[in-house]
Amino acid sequence: MHKLTIFIAITLLFTSCTEKEQVDMIVTNAKIYTVDSEFSKAEAFAIKDGRFIAVGDKSEILEKYKAAETIDVNGRTVFPGFIDAHCHFYGLGMNMQSVNLVGTKSYKEVLAKVVAFQKEKKVSFITGRGWDQNDWEVQEFPTKDKLDELFPDTPVALTRVDGHAYLVNQKALDLAGINPETKIAGGEIQLKDGKLTGILVDNPMDLIDKIIPKPSKKQQIEALKDAEKACFDYGLTTVNDAGLDKSVINLIDSLQKAGALRMRMYAMISNTPENVAHYINKEPYKTDYLNVGSFKVYGDGALGSRGAVLKDSYTDKENHFGAMVISPEELSKLAARIAKTKYQMNTHAIGDSANYQVLKTYANVLKGQIDRRWKVEHAQVIDETDFVQFENKNIIPSVQPTHATSDMYWAGDRLGEKRLKDAYAYKKLLDISGQVALGTDFPVEDVSTFKTFYAAVARKDSDNYPKDGFQKENALSREETLKGMTIWAAYSNFEENEKGSIEVGKFADFIILDKNIMEIPENEILKTTVQSTYVAGKKVK
Repeated sequence: MHKLTIFIAITLLFTSCTEKEQVDMIVTNAKIYTVDSEFSKAEAFAIKDGRFIAVGDKSEILEKYKAAETIDVNGRTVFPGFIDAHCHFYGLGMNMQSVNLVGTKSYKEVLAKVVAFQKEKKVSFITGRGWDQNDWEVQEFPTKDKLDELFPDTPVALTRVDGHAYLVNQKALDLAGINPETKIAGGEIQLKDGKLTGILVDNPMDLIDKIIPKPSKKQQIEALKDAEKACFDYGLTTVNDAGLDKSVINLIDSLQKAGALRMRMYAMISNTPENVAHYINKEPYKTDYLNVGSFKVYGDGALGSRGAVLKDSYTDKENHFGAMVISPEELSKLAARIAKTKYQMNTHAIGDSANYQVLKTYANVLKGQIDRRWKVEHAQVIDETDFVQFENKNIIPSVQPTHATSDMYWAGDRLGEKRLKDAYAYKKLLDISGQVALGTDFPVEDVSTFKTFYAAVARKDSDNYPKDGFQKENALSREETLKGMTIWAAYSNFEENEKGSIEVGKFADFIILDKNIMEIPENEILKTTVQSTYVAGKKVK
């Protein structure tokens, strides 16, 4: 009897040792870039309850775990889900409901697209986005004359690609109460021979925003779903939406909770009096899918529309310096308020003067604090004497590689040779700050994560121009670029312990690519596609 008991005990022990643990999914036979602190690679991982529970060798994972679903990826490359550190997700979706003017090569083409759109949609207020006069043969702002002829009774508002200028017709100007005497600080209402041209830059655009019909909830949901599909197609599993109102944030939260929106989102609260009043005295809001813990502030305008604020005048427009959207006094006052809370402050700064103001303000109000991770969004043109400010560990540069390759054709005209050398200086920023968060600013740029990767590494546009790369000394390595699109972006959101790498305990957000962008020739990067995108271990693409 005693021997039998021992035999049963040994048998039970052996059985328990060899019994495999049940998990939800195993991914195996992969080339996995974990993006952990060692930048190590793995062959397989196991997922349970939406998180990675084991990462390692194929034999180890298969020996220890059994799964309801096992995916053999046949040696393909697996990365953590990409994070876009600066974009306009809701804006992309809304744009998809209006006239798409991206890539238009002339004002004539813009007008043709607007006419075709209205013929099909017959809307009461025409909106569109994406025109860029710098891509036209005549690189000058258009005027409203043709729009007035085509649409005398229907208001039209067409947003420049960077979101910092409107072209509107007379009907829209009349509805908004704008005339040649209208004065608005922080921007420009353009006049020619004392008459309105229809061009509004930065703050005056708010007058038009007030008269554009508000979208229905159904339209908003459709926009969010359209944007989500576009992002999942490019392997994005988290997006940082750079400026949302309370109502949209609440809608996103409700859709995520209902399982109708799977995209994870870091939502920056738009700096409006109403939004600030609502959130500033509350704790930041966080779920597994939504992080509402920062305010988005506009320092200046954009370089393309000459709204970016420069220390010295524009090379191609004497005695023009751009304009601050928020005064230095208001910037300082707001920063001091936010510094007393747990919220981050993320400020748009394009010109060297705006960057100086933002960096100085951040340093002043955060003195004595640690680990605040306030972001300078764009950090586009920096005076050589101001780079040192990024040594401050409370400050993170959040940059968009495709801006460099989109702007390179005309940025030198705006800045001159000397200033251009300290613009789009991503490698220099990385060396000084220790990390950069990478994004796109879509729909200003393409959603494509591969264009982001390629622009950062090759410093070329999608036509592989220029041959030797634009200011190649500021290219990032492939490893730095991948980190900027994953773990460094997560860190900038205070989310490095839950996403940004394939590690035990983190969300099982990952993507499978058809090519290995870490090893293929540079000119193959843009031909890469995402085969599958997973959020919390569930396939979403």
